[in-house]
Amino acid sequence: MKIDFANLKESHKAHQEEIEEAVLRVCRNANYIMGSEVESLEQELAIFAKSKYAITCSSGSSALLLALMALSLKAGDEVITTPFTFIATAEMIALLGIKPIFVDISLEDYNINCDLIEDAITPKTKAVLAVSLYGQPPNLEKLGSICAKRNLKLILDGAQSFGSEFQQKKDSTFGAIATTSFFPAKPLGCYGDGGAVFTQEESFAQKIRSLRLHGEKERYVHQYIGIGGRLDALQAVILRIKLRSFGNDIVRRNQVANMYNEYLKNANVILPQVLEGRKSVFAQYTIRTKNRKTIQECLNQHGIPSAVHYPLGLHLQECFAYLGHKKGDFPNTELASDEVLSLPMNPYLKESEIRQIAEVILDAK
Repeated sequence: MKIDFANLKESHKAHQEEIEEAVLRVCRNANYIMGSEVESLEQELAIFAKSKYAITCSSGSSALLLALMALSLKAGDEVITTPFTFIATAEMIALLGIKPIFVDISLEDYNINCDLIEDAITPKTKAVLAVSLYGQPPNLEKLGSICAKRNLKLILDGAQSFGSEFQQKKDSTFGAIATTSFFPAKPLGCYGDGGAVFTQEESFAQKIRSLRLHGEKERYVHQYIGIGGRLDALQAVILRIKLRSFGNDIVRRNQVANMYNEYLKNANVILPQVLEGRKSVFAQYTIRTKNRKTIQECLNQHGIPSAVHYPLGLHLQECFAYLGHKKGDFPNTELASDEVLSLPMNPYLKESEIRQIAEVILDAK
């Protein structure tokens, strides 16, 4: 029995007729960039996310870049972030000449450890860019309190967590700006690259809309140095259709996670925790084990895919060598990098498949 990691084919089948007709409609209309489909998607995303403004863009990475640019951060400023995430988080900071200041993670949720943030703040610190890893938001209440006290802006990288909640509020409503990604394997994925930026402040929304269109104020009149960061209409119609059933997908992802928890409760692995007051969308179901290599090999022998998110902390990446970090600087990040293992996670996983995955892990020696 072949088990699929994200099962994008099944996701398409679930909406196949509607999506293919919508894509054909866009092709017939030949209105491929921006337009009414993108505008409608933005309205629907804002309603779902309980956010005043939703601005779509070309990817999760460009969403982060637009968020940083909207805050008028400049070369020489510092932004505090986590070293345990996909590179885009810190990459977009560095791309603008801003210095990423890494703070270690908590092993409870693999998100930034809020208790360590204040010690990392300097006069050059302008913002905190936190990540909702694996689909669960960090402690947004504590982050907000720290940022308010120290006059910093909070940006939430919700590339893996769109639809998640903290204290019964959507994570996209927290901070000065929140972002997400619609990469195909994300909980809400399109059929290429796509992303969105969320904010409650009109001034940020207006600036982000301009920045994604080369800083345009009006046709061929440019107020800012911006980027070409627009979402195309083909992705918009796909996302509009998938958004309608996305709430059900989140419920199902949590059911899949609960089944994993039950079948793996006697395994010699550390299971993911959803902390009190939080709702995860389980972009990944990630365990921790000192026996990772053996478990991966056993899974592979049974045709079961797995992945490591992420095998090397950002502080040890060659591109960030200029920051001067060394092994041992962020011990929780390094421990997680050595032990985390993501198992297949999607709304279409059957209980029999989850049982089979668990049996392989339980039998791994």
